[in-house]
Amino acid sequence: MNLQKKKSQRSSGLVLLLLLCVSLQPRVSAVNLRRFIGCAVREFTFLARKPGCGGLHITTDACWGRCETWEKPVLDPPFIESYQRVCTYNETRLVSVKLPNCQPSVDPTYTYPVALRCDCGVCLTSTTECITSV
Repeated sequence: MNLQKKKSQRSSGLVLLLLLCVSLQPRVSAVNLRRFIGCAVREFTFLARKPGCGGLHITTDACWGRCETWEKPVLDPPFIESYQRVCTYNETRLVSVKLPNCQPSVDPTYTYPVALRCDCGVCLTSTTECITSV
C-alpha cells in the first residue's frame, strides 16, 4: 500500500511539473537564437519615418527565423532542383500611429503590420521583401 501511494504521488508530481513547463514556455527571444531553427514571432524595434514628418521608434512583433532550404544539381534544365522557404507572415493585424512633427500638408498616419503568426513558406513579394534572383 505504501508503494502504491508513492507511485501516485510521483505521477501527480510529474503532471504538475509538465503543466508548469508548458505554462512557462519561453518566447523566441528567451532561447538561443544562434541555434534556433524554425519560424516564430519575435519583438522588433524600428524607426518609422515618412517624408515631411519626424521619426518614431516603434516596438512591434515581426517574423524571425531560419527555414529549411536546399538545392541540388540535376541533369535536366534548369540543372538545379531547389526547395526554398523563408520565415514569413501567416497572420497579421494592421496598427496605425501618428508620427510627430508633421508638416501641415502631410498625413501623420503611419500603418504597419503586427505579426500574429509566422510560418516557413514561399516568399511572396507582395508582403515580404525577397531576393528573387541573384
